[in-house]
Amino acid sequence: MSDLFEDTPPPASPPEEPRADAPLADRLRPASLAEVIGQEHLTGPEGAIGRMVAAGRLSSMILWGPPGTGKTSIARLLADAVGMRFAAVSAVFSGVADLKKAFAEAETMGKAGQRTLLFVDEIHRFNRAQQDGFLPFVERGTVTLVGATTENPSFALNAALLSRAQVLILHRLDSTALGQLLDRAEALEGPLPLTVEAREALIASADGDGRFLLNQAETLYAARIATPLDPAQLGKFLQRRVAVYDKDRDGHYNLISALHKSLRGSDPQSALYYLARMLTAGEEPLYVLRRLTRFASEDIGLADPQALAQCLAAKDAYEFLGSPEGELAIVQACLYCATAPKSNAAYKAQKAAWKSARETGSLAPPQNILNAPTKLMKDIGYGEGYTYDHDAADGFSGDNYWPEGMSPQTYYEPVERGFERQVLERIAYWNKLRAKRSA
Repeated sequence: MSDLFEDTPPPASPPEEPRADAPLADRLRPASLAEVIGQEHLTGPEGAIGRMVAAGRLSSMILWGPPGTGKTSIARLLADAVGMRFAAVSAVFSGVADLKKAFAEAETMGKAGQRTLLFVDEIHRFNRAQQDGFLPFVERGTVTLVGATTENPSFALNAALLSRAQVLILHRLDSTALGQLLDRAEALEGPLPLTVEAREALIASADGDGRFLLNQAETLYAARIATPLDPAQLGKFLQRRVAVYDKDRDGHYNLISALHKSLRGSDPQSALYYLARMLTAGEEPLYVLRRLTRFASEDIGLADPQALAQCLAAKDAYEFLGSPEGELAIVQACLYCATAPKSNAAYKAQKAAWKSARETGSLAPPQNILNAPTKLMKDIGYGEGYTYDHDAADGFSGDNYWPEGMSPQTYYEPVERGFERQVLERIAYWNKLRAKRSA
């Protein structure tokens, strides 16, 4: 062992109970995995974490999810559940020296028969070289790695590290889960000074972030407000626009669902009504714009490629003009999407292609379409036999671009509506040329 690891560290202390003056979010941390809210698909008996705990053995994992969904709490509780020592580092505040110290302590404790769960918060912030540094310790079993990230692990983490860890996806907390968090807060601190409608507005404003919700609740408790606030007063107090719900208390998610379904059904009148319901109630315009932009790709796609451009232009216009003038641009984008031809071909193609990519692993592309920037790569055949399409008849070579051992697939199937009708004709033409040249 390196002389970096000479000192024998003391055993890790069990987590201390939060102080009485600790933030509300800390005082409400779950004491067991069964108390974790909103992640039952992982922590329940049939979930990946539930099964590992039942077996008494953890594998390394990456917890991927939005802020405030319980990643840190789950990691701490995992260690307790299987009798492991818990150690933590943060990629925001830690460097190489901190990692070496953590690995040294884990090595020493391992010799004494104590396994270590190493929790790495914001693991995506470590660079590639630092991530590679985890590999030998994970492979030897010196530590069981539990990383937490808000970024897509496919892009943020090394493939080598990902191959040694299971990626577990945490869900954004829904309104029911957030309501349960507020129930726990009120059981500890007393009723919140809010009307029923304002309480629902507070939940909607958290956008799935449990920590944010509890911090907002703590702000309300600290203010010692005598008379319950309604939604408008709550928004003014918190200096944050919160959705206002009418007497029927239609929820934030019900309204956005109604807007989405109206757009999909090509009904511009009802779509405009639900848009108005949300914006006049105080919904964040940028949230609505994000949903319209998603709709433009999911439900319109290449049937009208301008739909996506219209939504992004509306976002720019709103940010440039502000409210209320910029809201007219949102209306324009909404009406454009409602009246555009519809196609979910791109959405279906994405799902099919992603499924195929997961199933085929790491098949290499055919050598003829690989770049050969070095002599060695040229000598072993990279780029050999590639046909430059611009030199071919009709600007189309008809080459096979699929990996060896994988037959050509069809993911994208355009519909005969809007611009996709032209795309369908082009694909049919190319398929005809390809069949002719391969005959």
